[in-house]
Amino acid sequence: QGQLVESGGGLVQPGGSLRLSCTASGFTLAYYNIGWFRQAPGKEREGVSCIKSSAGSTYYADSVKGRFTISRDNAKNTVYLQMNSLKPEDTAVYYCATDTPTIGRCSLYAPRYSSWGQGTQVTVSL
Repeated sequence: QGQLVESGGGLVQPGGSLRLSCTASGFTLAYYNIGWFRQAPGKEREGVSCIKSSAGSTYYADSVKGRFTISRDNAKNTVYLQMNSLKPEDTAVYYCATDTPTIGRCSLYAPRYSSWGQGTQVTVSL
């Protein structure tokens, strides 16, 4: 059975950068839209960014637009989330997940997504 594994989280100072990776095993990531979500303690899960299976068009939540960049390397079966200018409010567990391809833009509606990784912790603090 396939699975998703996130990596790249850690502790970073405000203004710093991290690159998260979402790697699939047992299935081909290129066939799916991929979303990144995050959940901070005591808060609901929030959609951060997504990328479509074909052509790779992307979508971002307003809270991260201009700071985060999602990309995919289908040869490596991996999707990335480059996070720059990090803020303390970006602190959360970050998850990637798969969605079936869409005709329009990709979605940040979490119930659409089926397979989820275990998450990676991102902490932005002095």
